[in-house]
Amino acid sequence: MRKTLIALATTAAASMLATTTAQANDDLSNVCPNPIRMADTGIEGMGPLEEAFGPFAETFQDVTGLELEMFSLSNRTAAGNALQYDDVDLVFAGPSEFVLFEEEGDIEILFAIERPHYGSSFFVPAESDIESLEDLEGKHVALKDTGSTSGHIFPSKMLVDAGLDLDDDLEITMAGDARIAALVNGDVDAMGGGNRDIEEIEAMDPEGEYRVIAKSDVLPGDPVIMRGSLAEECKTALRDTLEANADVLWESLIATERNEDKFLNRDSSMGFGRTSEDYQVVREAYEAAGIDL
Repeated sequence: MRKTLIALATTAAASMLATTTAQANDDLSNVCPNPIRMADTGIEGMGPLEEAFGPFAETFQDVTGLELEMFSLSNRTAAGNALQYDDVDLVFAGPSEFVLFEEEGDIEILFAIERPHYGSSFFVPAESDIESLEDLEGKHVALKDTGSTSGHIFPSKMLVDAGLDLDDDLEITMAGDARIAALVNGDVDAMGGGNRDIEEIEAMDPEGEYRVIAKSDVLPGDPVIMRGSLAEECKTALRDTLEANADVLWESLIATERNEDKFLNRDSSMGFGRTSEDYQVVREAYEAAGIDL
């Protein structure tokens, strides 16, 4: 599972930013593992990991004194196992993954990426006679990938809360990336997904018109998870040091094309002080949707 150390010097601009704006270097190697190992459940392969997190890894070392070693893991099950067996120290995950990992072992949140527009919506063509979720009874609905927080779990909860039986009252297709085309092409009556899916719908069908018939509350952010077996001194030092340098760390995180698109263009920010209780709504969504954790 062990992979090569991430290449730290990726761009001169990121390096200059880190060295000129970061606070004085804190050497946490006396309380934390060095290197400290991190995986991302949404990226597979060392090349994409290096492209996404090179500047962040450099700044992380500048402010903590710890080398950030990236691990490529094939899926979230592998990431959960790696946390449980101390093969990695940190995992960049999603809200659903956090509650799933918590079922398996002791974990804590280092920080979370807060996205004010992160939530679920249901979309229909403007000319549709569907006005509410209740009107989806007997209809065909496209959702995203199985297990997606905003594209499956919360849309399912919204349907259940509207009084619909997921198995008997409507036809659901887990369409993944094809969900946008399914709606635009008229293959389904409605689509449930992330709030920002409207941008992809409009890009695919610029002449079309679409309506939102239901929208969830803002969902909890994407957490960076720490394995619970890290020393308490390490967990505290990481939280304090990263929060004190949040601005420069954020700039380095969004310095790459992948992360700029995922985070900056979606009005995101780093949030500290998040706990397990902040993700209770995710557990409730799983329960309401009849999906086992």
